[in-house]
Amino acid sequence: MGAPSPWGVVRLPASSGGRRVRVDGTLLGVAYRPADVLEFLRRAGAGPDQVDLQGPQVEWGGGGPDVWSLPGSPA
Repeated sequence: MGAPSPWGVVRLPASSGGRRVRVDGTLLGVAYRPADVLEFLRRAGAGPDQVDLQGPQVEWGGGGPDVWSLPGSPA
């Protein structure tokens, strides 16, 4: 049996700032910091202690929870 599929997906930082957050293919919104990701996932049904942003439930595209801008763009 393989690793479980991620529940939330956080995409590459956008050139305009922020990162798109999806659950089961549905766009929940654009996050601008880790707390925003947690709030989107909470609204989608995750319990307060259910999501570890560093854990396998969240797939990060283009860098982990510490990356909020594209390389070479202003932070």
